[in-house]
Amino acid sequence: MRLLSRVVPVLVGLGLASCAGVDVGTNYDPAAVQRIDNFRTYSWMAQPQKTQDARINNDITDSRVKEAVNQDLQSRGYRKVDASENPDFLIGWQGAIDTRLSAEMVDNYYGYPWDPFWGSYYGPYGGGGTYVRQYDVGTLILDVVDAKEKKLVWRGTAQANLGDTPSIQSAGKKLDEGVEKMMKEFPPKAEKQK
Repeated sequence: MRLLSRVVPVLVGLGLASCAGVDVGTNYDPAAVQRIDNFRTYSWMAQPQKTQDARINNDITDSRVKEAVNQDLQSRGYRKVDASENPDFLIGWQGAIDTRLSAEMVDNYYGYPWDPFWGSYYGPYGGGGTYVRQYDVGTLILDVVDAKEKKLVWRGTAQANLGDTPSIQSAGKKLDEGVEKMMKEFPPKAEKQK
C-alpha cells in the first residue's frame, strides 16, 4: 500500500504533463469586424524574415501549417486564390521554439514521505533537493491582413510545452491542435455593448 501511495502521484503528474494542451489567444481590430465578416477569398503572404532554427524554418513545417489552415478555411467556404487575383485577405504565419527552465524543490518530508522501508538516512525532515528541468515551448502566430488596406485585422497565437525531448509527431499534433483552436475564433464576433 505504501508503494502505491508513492507511485500514484507520480503517474498522475506524468499523465497531466503529457495531456498538457495548447494555450490559444486571439486579438482583432473591433472596427474591422464587419469587413472581416465579408471576406471570402484569401492568399498566403510571403514568410517574414526566416529564423535560424531549423525546427521552424523548413518546408515540412511551412507545408503543415498552411495545410491545416487551408483545410479549416476551405471547409467553411473560403477560397484560396493567387495573390494577383486581389484576395479579400492575406494570411501569414511565424513561429518560434524557446528553451525554458523549471526548478522544483522537493523535500523528504512533504515531497516523499519518510519511511524506514525506503531508508532513514535523512530522517523525517532531511534530504530532498532542487530538481531543474529544461524543456521547449513552441509558439505559432497566425496573422490576417486586410488585403486592400494592408492592415493587420486579426491575430491568433498558440503556445504549447513540447517537453524536454519533443518528437516530430507530438510537435505536429500540437501544431494541428493549435491551428484548430485558433481558427475557431475566426472570423471574430462583434462584442455586445453593455
